[in-house]
Formats: sequence, structure tokens, C-alpha cells
Amino acid sequence: MLFFIAKRLVISFFIMAAATTLMFFLVISSGDPLSDLGEASGSAKKATIAARTEAMNLDQPPLMRYFLWLQDLGHCLVPGGVDCTLGTDRSGNPVLPQLESAIGSTFRLVLVATVIALVLGVIVGIVTAIRQYTTFDYSITFISFVLFSLPLFWLSTLLKQYLAIDLNTWLANPQFPYVSILLVGVVAGIIWAVVVGGDRKRRLAVFGIAAAATAVALWLLLVTGWFMTPGLGPVGMLISAGAVALLWTALLAGFRRRRILYAALTAAGVGYAGYLLSIPLLADPTWLTVLALLGLTVAAAYAAGGFVGGPYRARTARISAVIAFSIGLLIFLDRLLQAYPELSARAGGRPIPTTGSASPNLSGGFWETNLDYALHLILPTIAITLISFATYTRYTRASQLDVMNQDYIRTARAKGLSERTVLVKHAFRNAMIPITTLMAFDFAGVLGGAVITETVFGWNGMGKMFVDGVHTVDPGPVMAFFLVVGTAAVLFNMLADIAYAFLDPRITLS
Repeated sequence: MLFFIAKRLVISFFIMAAATTLMFFLVISSGDPLSDLGEASGSAKKATIAARTEAMNLDQPPLMRYFLWLQDLGHCLVPGGVDCTLGTDRSGNPVLPQLESAIGSTFRLVLVATVIALVLGVIVGIVTAIRQYTTFDYSITFISFVLFSLPLFWLSTLLKQYLAIDLNTWLANPQFPYVSILLVGVVAGIIWAVVVGGDRKRRLAVFGIAAAATAVALWLLLVTGWFMTPGLGPVGMLISAGAVALLWTALLAGFRRRRILYAALTAAGVGYAGYLLSIPLLADPTWLTVLALLGLTVAAAYAAGGFVGGPYRARTARISAVIAFSIGLLIFLDRLLQAYPELSARAGGRPIPTTGSASPNLSGGFWETNLDYALHLILPTIAITLISFATYTRYTRASQLDVMNQDYIRTARAKGLSERTVLVKHAFRNAMIPITTLMAFDFAGVLGGAVITETVFGWNGMGKMFVDGVHTVDPGPVMAFFLVVGTAAVLFNMLADIAYAFLDPRITLS
């Protein structure tokens, strides 16, 4: 594997060298960086032209300007000596601090959107493959094609109008007439009936239960004022912990072995105990404190699950760790929601922002600051997620259907293995091979495609830095953007090849 990685790194170096050369000359040939100074006059014009000429090395031939940029890049590759700046922009400011500020916003956006789209797309794709040619399959296929065909900028504009502006207006006074509550329940019942499927009797039963449960839950949330002061609370956290334990047990092991179920419920108890004990510690923590508490909870659940698991010790320990980690995420979400009333009051009762990556001059604690980041992520994350979700769903469905028709799947079923074991252990792993390729290229593609999203939502990320650099014919910021996107594409492509060897034993990295 080391030889493979070294070989790919050498090849990637030459690819990046050729790509950066092409990109640099395309940027400097796209216009005149001094065109905005044409209408200026006086001594200030000469001083500005001289300063910009010096900052951008305009007095040098194009090839020499490229080598000077490579020299600045080399300072970042060789430690010690000259400071790393990645060159300067047209104003003479170093590019590296601008990149560090922009890359955090962009990576936060792209990482969250890609993970959500991947998880939802893979899960829904597998379910549609299992329930091929059903109403659920046709519905997801239709929705996927609609989402895939939507222009990103148009979808973003719709989200601004109907999800941000209208929802903010409703959150100022969250009320629903009884007719609307019943209508929401009916819609939810139809969705769940399509998702669960089955014969007509089963669908009617699911429709009735889901519609009634949704209507009652929405009425209770409105009556208790949950939309004004949201949060799970001790009772909600206890119910959520039990639901998480049952969900992961059903997915990873099933309910046939009671030892595993007992271990899962024990892990849920450990997670809930961690929630109660962490209340004073999470008043205004740091990220180190949050991660340390999460690690302790997962470790305690892992040990407790292994102790209760008996003959299934290793398996129950892993499942318990997953359950504890999920409960830790719920605890984090609950604390974020508790900071909502204060942050909403600071935003004038309109908590969902339509532009920007963070509220300017926000002076708040740990939870207020991170909730502000999360609220700014809502609209652009939904826009990117919906487009990527359509792609992952279709690819996963096709890959899963191809795997389900293989001989080793029929052999696994003939051995008497449960359907859950056949799907999770045998079919899913092999179906992930083409998805791994898509995921690797999609991450770099979304990173570059975030230019449109950041422009629409006014994010101060790498997309804005790239657009501004192209408009002003400033190669420094553009090349910094290209280095990040190009390196991400090359790196994730290599990681995808390495992942093939773990997913498919027939593939060797030699």
C-alpha cells in the first residue's frame, strides 16, 4: 500500500503542476487588472497603479509571474525560514489569512451537506431497491429526477422566500388553526403509508396511526409553546435514548438475541446518565470539554455493553458505542435548542438568516455562537443536500439492484441467513464500491460548486474569494481556491482507490 500511495502522490504532483500552470495563465489572460483605475486622476492614481503593479508583479513577464507564485507556494511546503503567504492579492495583502478565514466557512457548509446527502441518499436508495416497483419506489424516483433537474440558484431563491422569510414570519407567532393541523396530519399519514407499504389494510392502519400521532404531536407542541422555547428536556431525552437504542439494535443485530437488546438498553441508560451528569459541565463549555465528555460516554457504554453482552461481547460493545455516540449528538442538539430563545431575541424574532455565514459582532457563549452557525447553515445546506441526495439515491438503487441479483446473495439466502444479515453484511458492502467513487468526486465537486451557493446566500467562503478574484483578474485568491479544490479532488480519488481494497478483497493495491 505504501508503494501505491507513493506512486499516486508522484503522479498527483505532476497533475497539479500542469493544472496550476494552465489555471494561472487563464486567469492573468482574462482581463486587465488595472481597468478599474482608468477613470481615476491625480497623483493618487499613479501611486495606486504603482502599488498594484508591485503587489501583482505586473512589471514581470507572465512566465516569471508564475515562477514567483511558485516561489511563494514553495515557502509553504518548506518549513522554517520565509513565512508562508501563498502570494499576495491586488492590494498587497497575503492570501493565506484570507484562505484560512474562507476555508472554514466553506468546509463547514460542504461537509455537513455532503454527509447528510450521503446518509439519506444511501438509506433511501437501498430501501427503494428492496421495494422495487412499489409506490414508494416510483415516488422517490419522481422526486429524485425533479430535484436533479432543478437549477441550484433557483432552488436557493425558493428556499429563501418560502423557508426563511415565510417561516420567520410564522415563528414570530407560531399558531395553526385546527383545520391546518388536521391537514398536516393527513399529509404525514399519506407519506408514512407510502413509506411503510404493504397491503391495503396495512396502509390504512399506518395512515390512521401516523395522521393521528402527527396531529396530536403538533397540537401539543403549539399548546406548550415548544416553538418559542424548544428543547428535548429530561423526559424527551429519556424517550429519545430508548428509541435510538431500539433503532440501532433493529438495524445492526435484530431482536432475536435478548443479550444484545439488554446491552443496547444498558448503553441507552449510560447515555442518559451522562446527560444528567453533564448538565452543569455544559453550561458554557469548550469544544475540548464537549469531545472529552462524548469520549467518556462512548467508552463507558462500550464497557457496559461488553459486560452485559455475554457470548456476544464484542458485537454488543460496538453497538453500545454507536448508541452512546448517537445519544451524545442528541445531547448536543438539546443544548443548542436551549440557546434558541436568546438568539432569536437578538435577531429580532427572525432566527433563520437568508445571507451570510455568521452574524456579525455576535457576543454570545459557546451554545449561542454554534447555534448561530447552525442556523446560517440551514438554507445553503438544504440546497446542496437536495441536489446531491437525488444523485446518491439513484446510484445506490442501481448498485444495490445489481448486487441483489448476484449468485453469492442467493447462496447467502439459501444458507438460511436472515434478510437483514444478507442486506447489511453481504449486499450493502459490495453495493458501496461504486458509491465510493461517486462520493470521492462529489466532495471535490460540491466544494467547487459551492461557488454558486455561496454567491446566492452571501457566504464569505472560498466561493466568494474565487468570484472576486476572477472579476478583478487577481490570480492570488483564484490560485488559492484552485489549490484547495484540486488537492481535494486528487486526495479523495486516492482514498477511494484505497477504500476499494477494503470493500472488495479481489482488489489489491500493488
